[in-house]
Amino acid sequence: MVHYDLVCIGCGPAGEKAATQAAYFKRRVAVVEYEARPGGAMVNTGTIPSKTLRETALLLSAVRRRSVPGISLKVDRGVSILSLMARMLAVQQVEHDRIESAIDRHAIDVISGRGVIVDPHTVRITRNDGATHDLRTEHILIATGSRPTDLKSLGYEHPRIVDSDGLLRLDYLPDSLTIVGGGVIGCEYACVFGELGVNVALIEPREVVLGFLDDEIRAALLKTMEAAGIRIETGRAVKRIIAPEGEGDVRVILADGTAVDSSHVLYAAGRCGNTENLGLENIGVEPNARGYLTVDETYETSCPGVYAAGDVIGFPALASTSMEQGRVAACRMFGLDYKKAISNIIPIGLYTIPPIGTVGLTEAEARKAGRDVMIGRAALALTARGRILEADNLPNVGFVKIVFEYPSRQLLGAQIIGDEATELIHIAQMVLGSTASDRTIDRFVHAVFNYPTLSETYRLAAVNGLQNIALREGRSDQIAARAKVA
Repeated sequence: MVHYDLVCIGCGPAGEKAATQAAYFKRRVAVVEYEARPGGAMVNTGTIPSKTLRETALLLSAVRRRSVPGISLKVDRGVSILSLMARMLAVQQVEHDRIESAIDRHAIDVISGRGVIVDPHTVRITRNDGATHDLRTEHILIATGSRPTDLKSLGYEHPRIVDSDGLLRLDYLPDSLTIVGGGVIGCEYACVFGELGVNVALIEPREVVLGFLDDEIRAALLKTMEAAGIRIETGRAVKRIIAPEGEGDVRVILADGTAVDSSHVLYAAGRCGNTENLGLENIGVEPNARGYLTVDETYETSCPGVYAAGDVIGFPALASTSMEQGRVAACRMFGLDYKKAISNIIPIGLYTIPPIGTVGLTEAEARKAGRDVMIGRAALALTARGRILEADNLPNVGFVKIVFEYPSRQLLGAQIIGDEATELIHIAQMVLGSTASDRTIDRFVHAVFNYPTLSETYRLAAVNGLQNIALREGRSDQIAARAKVA
């Protein structure tokens, strides 16, 4: 029997990075993967497929918004969703090759089959042909990811009631779509299908969608979604979903008796951890009600030597954070003085249309924390690049908002909505991660940005922040001076 230093169950972003990190430091590692190809939901069912479909929707959105003479686009209603994601297979193949190349380069053993934890140092593999064998290991990492809420368990077995995975496998575009759940996945798909010309209704039982967002950013997003024809219902719980036996619409019945009819329903109200049949009872580890595992700051579970990382431990459940969690877990389990903790400055990107980027504290969070908060804002349309992109066609929507403290001018957070927001947010991330003396909004004022770019909006937002300081301090002459600087 081969003895390993680490066995990773699952080869998504967390499992892959933990395995390669440990192997880089000369540990013997094996990866157990049940699916045919590595990458988890990031590559195979979630991130890559959905973002590829979004690019098609963005193309339509750009042509409609910018009104280029002589060019028009329309969607073939009979086209399959897979056809609209034509680039997906090519991107997936490259990602599969990248992961497999990294695994080969680090001499990591890949074992196909389903892994079950027998004890803290034994993983039993069941192959597809039914054969079993055991792996002995010093450490185990559970990186099995998550999945959409099981529709069968809710009593919804119908080809036109789908989860986020099933939605991308439809043979044709829905005529209309009701989305149950106004979280990130629900809002992203609402925007995509709205741009593709599908009549979309978004139902959220809570009073607001995306409650973690800055209020101004959320309001701007909802404004553009409604302008795209998306019907948004908040504070409306779903009582039941009635599927027709033959032709006809699927009916969503709300708690107040209101009916919402559509050809298809996307149930996007939550995900759960893939922790069934892992043998967790053999090591005394119990997942929570949604199947997620609890870990400490080293990503170790309640069972010594058994770790977990990625979506299987819940929030924030981002591919980027899952990768870092896997690396940190590998370093901590072997006492390696390389990565001791994941960064506390994590950017979040929402791939809605328009996209959103956020990092650090929102205005509300900063005020709740007792900080003396001030704001700087600037519209993307104030830059030449923004005007080229016709950002002014969506007034008061595309903008950068920086949150800083008075009187130190220390940056506390930033929020962006509009073109390239998920890329632009990294500029604020770098400033937030700087030393105290370099963490002020003056960094934006004195920076040299390429022209014409949307990045220039940071400087304009910072100048606006300095104007607001002058206004607060009653220095009207400085307000005029700052305007000239802009």
